[in-house]
Amino acid sequence: MSTTTHRIIVGDAADMGGVADSSVALVVTSPPYPMIGMWDELFRARDPRIGDALDAGDGPAAFERMHADLDRVWAEVRRVLINGGIACVNIGDATRTVADRFRLYSNHARIVSSFVDLGLDVLPAIIWRKQTNAPNKFMGSGMLPGGAYVTLEHEYILVFRNGARRAFDTDRTKSARRRSAYFWEERNRWFSDLWDFKGVRQALAPTDPRLRSAAFPFELAYRLIGMYSCEGDTVLDPFVGTGTTTLAAIAAARDSIGVEIDAGMLAAVRARVDGCAPALNDYLRQRVSSHLEFCTARERETGVQLTYRSRHHGFPVMTAQEVDMVMEVVSTVTADDSGWTAEHDPLGRVAAPADLIALGAGPGAPGAGAAGQSQQSLFDDVPAAARSEQASR
Repeated sequence: MSTTTHRIIVGDAADMGGVADSSVALVVTSPPYPMIGMWDELFRARDPRIGDALDAGDGPAAFERMHADLDRVWAEVRRVLINGGIACVNIGDATRTVADRFRLYSNHARIVSSFVDLGLDVLPAIIWRKQTNAPNKFMGSGMLPGGAYVTLEHEYILVFRNGARRAFDTDRTKSARRRSAYFWEERNRWFSDLWDFKGVRQALAPTDPRLRSAAFPFELAYRLIGMYSCEGDTVLDPFVGTGTTTLAAIAAARDSIGVEIDAGMLAAVRARVDGCAPALNDYLRQRVSSHLEFCTARERETGVQLTYRSRHHGFPVMTAQEVDMVMEVVSTVTADDSGWTAEHDPLGRVAAPADLIALGAGPGAPGAGAAGQSQQSLFDDVPAAARSEQASR
């Protein structure tokens, strides 16, 4: 059994004094997006000069002031990252008309510039395609040339490294890295520079600015945690919002810290984390089930049985690097004064999908229906109970 801790700090991410220097292996976050109207009020409150620029019709000046505010957070990110630690920033560009001038505000380019100025290395980014089928998604002059504009249907996941590549040079760190391996076929999907899955609905009472959240899907956070961190690492989200990074860290058996300036968001985080174990375990078991299906298809296609077997779980794997991986089930998640403590148990040996059902996953298993309902609320939206509590404020 292993234990992970998950802290929530109510405070300003520009001053994360509660997070020690060089203590975080991975940052996964999505900040407020400069020059997106839903965030204007927040930025105006933090720097009145932003409001002055917007009121004066000076879009570029407002854009720069907004990013200057975020620069303070990125400086803190650099401070808390270990040498070789990774920062992943989900951000979208903005299009906006200010003073009758329509233009693009390139948020991703400005954030890259900020991290370069801080001395971090820029690594290959991921394009997250968030397609929409809305009939009115096209902007400008319709079918007439010269005044129509390309529709933005993607965001960026920017990836930065603090210093040289992380060293795994002790028996403990080497073992943690091997135990944290991912599947070969996951590597092929995760490390593509194009991710194509839908975003999260902004269901948090859009008329209340306290409840707005730059939410990304659970899958996005889970992938990044698997790609760039190891067992025993701490993952930080300085804009934790409704707690998606916290959930993904619990599922991946990593420690986590979330920072949120608005205490009014805590009800949404609590509603998602309390009782999350069934849904997170079902996600893990679906991951293993998909792997078993892949192995069966691979052996059928090639006519050759896979050579390697997982030492801890018994299922086939493609490479020797996967042999020592350990997948852990969330056994309990207990609230405490600073957040939550999660207990994790090894998944056990899995030779066939029937073994997953025996472990309590899949159709017909005890609690499967409840887990399915939890998944809907955990991965797609904020739970109804949290929305009700927020609306009553």
